[in-house]
Amino acid sequence: MAAHLTALDATFLELEEADESAHMHIGGIMVFDRPASGRLPSLQRLAAHLEERLGSLPRYRQHLSEPHTGGLSWPEWREDPTFRIAHNIHRAALPKPGGERELSEWSSDYFSQRLDRRRPLWEMVIVEGLEGGRWALASKTHHCMVDGVGSVDVSYLMLDAEPQPAQGRERLTGPRRAGGERQGGEQEPEHAPAPGALGRIAHVAGSLIPGETIQHAAQMGLRGALHPREALANARAAVEMVVREELIGAPHTSLNEPIGTRRRLEVLPVPLTEMREIKNGLGGTVNDVALTVTTGGLRALLESRGEPLPERGLRAMVPMNVRSASEHLALGNKISSLFIDLPILAHDPLSRYRETAERSLALKSDGRQAAGTTAVIELAGLAPPLIHASLAQALYARRLFNLTITNVPGPQQTLYCFASALREIRPLVPLAADHAVGVAVLSYDGTVCFGVVADPDAVPDLDVMLEGMDATARALLAGARERAGATVG
Repeated sequence: MAAHLTALDATFLELEEADESAHMHIGGIMVFDRPASGRLPSLQRLAAHLEERLGSLPRYRQHLSEPHTGGLSWPEWREDPTFRIAHNIHRAALPKPGGERELSEWSSDYFSQRLDRRRPLWEMVIVEGLEGGRWALASKTHHCMVDGVGSVDVSYLMLDAEPQPAQGRERLTGPRRAGGERQGGEQEPEHAPAPGALGRIAHVAGSLIPGETIQHAAQMGLRGALHPREALANARAAVEMVVREELIGAPHTSLNEPIGTRRRLEVLPVPLTEMREIKNGLGGTVNDVALTVTTGGLRALLESRGEPLPERGLRAMVPMNVRSASEHLALGNKISSLFIDLPILAHDPLSRYRETAERSLALKSDGRQAAGTTAVIELAGLAPPLIHASLAQALYARRLFNLTITNVPGPQQTLYCFASALREIRPLVPLAADHAVGVAVLSYDGTVCFGVVADPDAVPDLDVMLEGMDATARALLAGARERAGATVG
């Protein structure tokens, strides 16, 4: 049965169509131990495994009715009569010695390639040749199919909670998670510039009377705007969000120039025990630690370039999971966006951490930004596909934010695939046009992995950022331990 894409799902197709530098696939690399048998799974065995595990998700056998958006209706998801799961899985081998450098170079090239829109929008690769007989599963899925949390949930269908699960035992379907933390926000300036395309959404939001909003929402199947009082509140929240975020504008940096189509993916692993030790010693949350570690890397990068540090800080767009428990394993996008200004100007890591935690706490207590962002996304969804593309670009413009930072919690137990233990997950966040760097944070089995993706031409000095992130994590840990020692003394 055919199903139309939602306006939010279509946004990620439109971003790619507007600029060839935008790659809107999400993904990651799962690295496994050497199989006890010494034999890696074959493509045929992987195909059978996927057929069994993904059978309840028909979207993985569907393709778009049209490869492009536009016109008067969104493309539909339709059954692909030529679909064979073998067409979407491949095999690759790293050159010797199969170490960190070889895996990084291979994954960077892999994630630089777009998915073929004529086929179901996902693929998976068995990667062999890693040091010590290890192997990996690399995957990418178009963002129009699923969001970050949803993709992690789906990936759990591939995995087992024990090396040799008993026949017929219920499969692992992933942990339940609460929504993301609320963050971001800033006061309206005394003199604000004229609004851009997103500002025009606010004009529409302010001019539509509630009855019209309800009528359009009902036609689009939109939730959350079916009562006049709620519709008016949504419109006001959208206007306020635009005033706060779009009219103020994110600061311009060298990280927000036009980029190319190539990608480089590097990772920084940090023990979860250390992340928790920091937040326990300094207050705040693990998410505050992740944001501060990223801020330290960004500061080091801009300082090394001799670039002035923005007084207000760099603005991060933080996707927020709004899935309910009943939507576990539901495909499509169930996200909103929050904005937080990272205090990059603060000189020492502990000061940056305190400011980050304070801003996070203030925004957690004030849900207006989250409501406003959701309202803007919903109101943009009322526009017909013919003009929605310009609104989609406005929602991901460099005027709104400098970089994306995602944070997805994973299970804190060892999982398995084909009896091999999963040792690490390297996550990828997509880069929109004019955004040269992004960070995906994913925790698994006692380790928090920072996946840092960048345009290698715009950020040839990415190592500087990674070193700054590592130094910040160590400084925060030392500060937390010093404070804990002083408290005990």
